[in-house]
Amino acid sequence: MNPLTNMRNVLKLSEQELKNPSGKSWHDMYRDSAWIFIAGFPYTLSEGDIICVFSQYGEVVNINLVRDSKTGKSKGFCFLCYEDQRSTVLAVDNLNGIKIIDRTLRVDHVADYKPPKDNEKLDEETLRLYMEGCAPKPVIKPNPAAREPQSDLKLSDVIKQEKQKRKKSSKEKKHKKRRKSSE
Repeated sequence: MNPLTNMRNVLKLSEQELKNPSGKSWHDMYRDSAWIFIAGFPYTLSEGDIICVFSQYGEVVNINLVRDSKTGKSKGFCFLCYEDQRSTVLAVDNLNGIKIIDRTLRVDHVADYKPPKDNEKLDEETLRLYMEGCAPKPVIKPNPAAREPQSDLKLSDVIKQEKQKRKKSSKEKKHKKRRKSSE
């Protein structure tokens, strides 16, 4: 279906729901997911720009701006996760069909979405941002009573530790499956 037709259909559903209020909403079928799909925005928008627009309806906890793997440029769509599922209903109802820089946004629910876990493909800077976040670091004043030595871990050491943890947990899962199947 054409994305604009789909957007108009979602708007019609919302209008019908307002005219004929009943106990059930079409949003209820997505009550287990806090993810939304956003498409049609300008390629120049960054994650921060999208979060600024969508954070007016709730706390954004994750965003996956889909980019071209070779150039790194945005493909014009993303997946966004709110802290509370009710925020998705507000975002879909209020932001679907709006124009940003002469482009019409399409905003819709996502039933089953799992964020990508391609940490091996990420460059070191992006992986560091995923691990540490991009917020400013809090200034921690040293406590004279505490005499613990400071850890001088490098980012590469942290990455290795994370990979080892994942391997260990996947081995444990496989071991549990084998035990269950043998019983």
